[in-house]
Amino acid sequence: MIELYRSATEIQEFFRQRDWQYCIIGGVAVLRWSHIRATKDVDITLLAGFGREEIFIDELLKAFSFRPPGSRDFALRNRVMLLTDRHGIPLDVAMGAIPFEERAVHRSSLWEAEANVFLRTCSAEDLLVHKCFASREIDWFDVEGILARQAGKLDLDLVRRELQPLAEMKEDPQIVEKLEALILRHSQPFTRIQPAKRRPDQP
Repeated sequence: MIELYRSATEIQEFFRQRDWQYCIIGGVAVLRWSHIRATKDVDITLLAGFGREEIFIDELLKAFSFRPPGSRDFALRNRVMLLTDRHGIPLDVAMGAIPFEERAVHRSSLWEAEANVFLRTCSAEDLLVHKCFASREIDWFDVEGILARQAGKLDLDLVRRELQPLAEMKEDPQIVEKLEALILRHSQPFTRIQPAKRRPDQP
């Protein structure tokens, strides 16, 4: 994790020097809010807005390089820059613009990942929204980890407010249904199985 945190810190400093608004999402945020699992890259939402993407792309290319299949056209078309830093760590920079992304960045906070290493990640609630929307098998695994580790601490109404319109935009209402089923499952108290009572005629 040392190399990953080092790369995250360096790109954070790049953003800070330019007064760019951002937050870390993906696997690094999972380490903060969910469970420990392997992650090999740094995923970031960078508030770029609409119409100024080329400014951010050209500035980032002064310090970082595209990795396949990344390219300038790919970044403009898909609103994500697939980069690599000087250490060879993959960096995925999503150029955020929609209201949810803006709110997620504004709700982000610093996390002391290691001693004196502070990373700005999205909130647990916004990570839930990101993971549900992505909806891969590993994302649902991370969702369960968040629900288990942050039990009793989550603002689930906020999650629902943010996720519902995104699910409608994706035309996938099952995203919300699956989340609600997992919330219900994780809200059930654990019960200890009681040993069967002996009958009076048993020794």
